Amino acid sequence: MKPSMLAKLDQLTERMEELNSLLMQENATADIDSYRRLTREHAELQPLVALYGDYRGAGADLQAAQQMLGDPEMKEFAQDEIGAARARMEALELDLQKMLLPKDPNDERNIFLEIRAGTGGDEAALFAGDLLRMYTRFAERQRWQVEMVSESPSELGGYKEVIVRVVGHGAYSKLKFESGGHRVQRVPATETQGRIHTSACTVAVMPEADEVGDVQINPADIRIDTFRASGAGGQHINKTDSAVRITHLPTGIVVECQDDRSQHKNKAQALSVLAARIKDVQLREQQSKEAATRKSLIGSGDRSERIRTYNFPQGRMTDHRINLTLYKLDFIMDGDLEELTSALAAEHQAELLAALGENMG
Repeated sequence: MKPSMLAKLDQLTERMEELNSLLMQENATADIDSYRRLTREHAELQPLVALYGDYRGAGADLQAAQQMLGDPEMKEFAQDEIGAARARMEALELDLQKMLLPKDPNDERNIFLEIRAGTGGDEAALFAGDLLRMYTRFAERQRWQVEMVSESPSELGGYKEVIVRVVGHGAYSKLKFESGGHRVQRVPATETQGRIHTSACTVAVMPEADEVGDVQINPADIRIDTFRASGAGGQHINKTDSAVRITHLPTGIVVECQDDRSQHKNKAQALSVLAARIKDVQLREQQSKEAATRKSLIGSGDRSERIRTYNFPQGRMTDHRINLTLYKLDFIMDGDLEELTSALAAEHQAELLAALGENMG
């Protein structure tokens, strides 16, 4: 193991001992915020320090076996032991490297998922509806909740634009690589000649901002307009101006929310989407800076980039960032995204490990 990595692990082991003594003190719970912070840090460090203990244990076994090599009777046994200890140390080192990788602070958060129809008119809007169904089915498999935030339906079904909130443990970690351009190739239902059309949608996955402190929105920077909600509703259509449009003047971000009959609820929902969008802009700026240095394709956060093609005639889906093609489009469109999300996460982890190796070199 590299000396820089060993030094880091020793330092974390010392910190763990320090935390143990801090948490053992009688007045540890006097400041409850500080106590929570310390227990969270302790919980994060514990598995890493325990694993490092195993690694050092395997190192001690290796040394003991090497000392037995001098004894002719024990030589064969010692060689077996040396091989086993080295293999354990290698496996543990890889696990330790993975645990040392920088954690994405947003991984456990809920998300706002935004799908917009791009080129392709009605066909793109229909595909936006298909993508929403795909993500909703995936969320159901994860036992997450999906709440409609705002929708702009198209004439033939589907959506010009739709925003949902996905509530569940690790929603962002599983879906964060879905942001970007999604292209579909298929014969539209309205096409009489059987010609394949290509249309596109953009998807944005944004971690939900914390209630407090995560994103500061200055009230002077926003303009709030109310208007009458449009769309289906028959005799129950609201006759009041309950729909809300919020414009964030410094960035020009506009959020509309008209899903609830209460203006108050629509405003609260729109503000939370606005906070997530501002946070998302900050995240993408940070990611593109990192991507420039790391040349990472997956996490570059570039919305204009085409990340995936869904080809219906051939029943295949291709993710262009990791050159993965899966011939099970029906299953994917029904929310079977596990193989895809795992492959993207594994590739991202490999990039991070390579970067960690360079930094610790």
